[in-house]
Amino acid sequence: MKEYLVELTTTVPDRTEPAEVDRRRAAESVRAKELATQGRLFRLWRPAGELRSVGVWRAEDETDLREKVLGSLPLWPWMTAVITLLESHPNDPGRTN
Repeated sequence: MKEYLVELTTTVPDRTEPAEVDRRRAAESVRAKELATQGRLFRLWRPAGELRSVGVWRAEDETDLREKVLGSLPLWPWMTAVITLLESHPNDPGRTN
């Protein structure tokens, strides 16, 4: 599997009921745990004071990432994504090959 750096920004549409936002956020938490268990979500951070996330995700290719992985997130319809394919750096201290 390939690794991708993904920056996700969520914008809740105007006039969305707070209960709908809460429902989706709760479902998002459950789905993120499932994706982590599957090895698809490797790491996830939130920049301090911001409403976006930055993470390392794993997928076969970008189509797989967008359609099967990120597309399965309950908040995905409200998200924009910046996706960058990563490759190993020769000086990476965690490099295994």
